[in-house]
Amino acid sequence: MTKAEREELQKQKLVEMQVYENRLRNRGIKYIGGVDEVGRGPLAGPVVAACVVLPEDFSVLGVDDSKKVSEKKRNSLYNLILENAVAWGIGTVGPEIIDEVNILQATKKAMAVAIESAGEKCGLQHLLIDAVSLENVDIPQTSIIKGDSKSVSIAAASIIAKVYRDTIMINYSKEYPGYAFEKNKGYGTKAHYEGISERGITPIHRKSFLKNIL
Repeated sequence: MTKAEREELQKQKLVEMQVYENRLRNRGIKYIGGVDEVGRGPLAGPVVAACVVLPEDFSVLGVDDSKKVSEKKRNSLYNLILENAVAWGIGTVGPEIIDEVNILQATKKAMAVAIESAGEKCGLQHLLIDAVSLENVDIPQTSIIKGDSKSVSIAAASIIAKVYRDTIMINYSKEYPGYAFEKNKGYGTKAHYEGISERGITPIHRKSFLKNIL
């Protein structure tokens, strides 16, 4: 496939991923926040959510579900999204609260913080959220299953949350060496389990995720 063909496919994909946003804009809704989280599954580290409001003329190509984008491309898109966004916010909830309230409630807390942060920069009128509904947020919302591959706003949020969380875990790898956090980002890989068996758990581990070990 030539570079021009690849670019044409990306342009088509962007048009497809703007359907939800365009429907809302056709109703006069301007400030649409895409919301997604990263880090529900790891054994260590926070859950991180992002809320991103994109302009109507957003034209950055290649924005997709963060899991489908290479690390190098994600880092590049992260900067382009933040440069172009009308507003954005990030919310993080750490292991202690995850253990206290469970991962779903912690995810919703992180999302609420991200939404509040983005909302301080513009008057949010509607939220497009990946897979969950938020009971404690009084902004009209649409929950979209696999939204990070269907809505450009949610996909942008997934990239922001992913790069932000990966950076946190890379920094933790220096503070807590021996668990390969810089590679596994807290997920339960062989190297991570070996680190736990050799060194025990750290303050950033989720005890509720390690009941079989503890």
